[in-house]
Amino acid sequence: MTAVQMLAAISEIGRDQQRGGYSRPVFSEAELELRAWFTREAASRGLDVEVDRNGALWAWLDAPHGKRQDVVITGSHLDSVPGGGAYDGPLGVVSGVDALARIKERGHPQRRALAVVVFPEEEGSRYNQACLGSRLMVGELDPQKARALTDAEGVTFAELAARHGLDPEHLGADPERMQSIAAFVELHVEQGKGLVHMNAPVAVATSILGHGRWHLRLEGEGNHAGTTPMDDRRDPMVAAAQIILAVREEAAKIPDARATIGNLIPVPGGTNVIASAVDLWMDVRHLDDAVVRRLVRAIEARTQAIAAGEGCSAVMSENSYSPTVTFDRQLQQRMQELLPGAPLLPTGAGHDAGVLSAYVPSAMLFVRNPGGVSHAPAEHAGDADIEEGVLALVTVLEDLSR
Repeated sequence: MTAVQMLAAISEIGRDQQRGGYSRPVFSEAELELRAWFTREAASRGLDVEVDRNGALWAWLDAPHGKRQDVVITGSHLDSVPGGGAYDGPLGVVSGVDALARIKERGHPQRRALAVVVFPEEEGSRYNQACLGSRLMVGELDPQKARALTDAEGVTFAELAARHGLDPEHLGADPERMQSIAAFVELHVEQGKGLVHMNAPVAVATSILGHGRWHLRLEGEGNHAGTTPMDDRRDPMVAAAQIILAVREEAAKIPDARATIGNLIPVPGGTNVIASAVDLWMDVRHLDDAVVRRLVRAIEARTQAIAAGEGCSAVMSENSYSPTVTFDRQLQQRMQELLPGAPLLPTGAGHDAGVLSAYVPSAMLFVRNPGGVSHAPAEHAGDADIEEGVLALVTVLEDLSR
């Protein structure tokens, strides 16, 4: 099967009947089904599949000498945001499998081994830690912190990992594997309209905006909605509403800054109950890391003032932060030579390639998204553009494997 056919084969896995699109959090029933599917598909093409200490899947096309050193890897992720699109993550995975199968069929005597990797919890939709698997592998995420992370049901990552055959005590940095990687090239659907405006099917990535996630905890006084006068309330939901607007206002003051409150949970969450607390999660991005920090400080100051004005308290804490990434210049240049029609394109979205870029030469290929919509059901890539992406990936991997 080609990449297009593989996407069709998994198109019913993890469909979200309420939100639309797909909900495939890490180690959910849907993501586990996709992992099993990947293992079967890779094995059917003669690729050797293994699971590493952090739960990432690796499908290997070994070199004639059989050594997995100085290797070139591609791949992406299979988990999704709630109600996400069909292409964010899976497109890179199926394109990698298709590309390695084509290289294998050609009998190319590559000097370097090739592999497709599937990193777990890239989206952070279950444990609010973006790129959890890749950050564990490179050593950026403290394994003790990772083990203690809890999901909405109170299940720790250590418990979840153990349920699915991983040893929680072995989570963490994998220096031997990192030392074996010569380069990483991740293919991904574009999450914007850059390629639409450039009238091109495929682009070479240049950079990723610095971005992070913050948790805001507002606490007030829970009470009865019917017996508490309006002027005798300490309502954190009222403060939360003002903070959401303040986040937009502060970001709008800075060119090219992005700040979003995408998740809000009131406690206890009853219709006839004044909330006692509200949890909000915020995403902030900008090309300049110093600007991100300045924007977050401004939002925190507004948050404290708004909370105090409503008789509430507020605490802001950082969940994760990924600084601005500029992909390997030599690898970019080489890919431009190999793909002369592919323009250069920056992105505001985070990726596992951005995590690995600080440790190994890393690059990305983007495939055109005609509507520019991502993290939503309308996300799309045309069949012809997907084929162009696979061909570009084959060209790059064949060259790097020599």
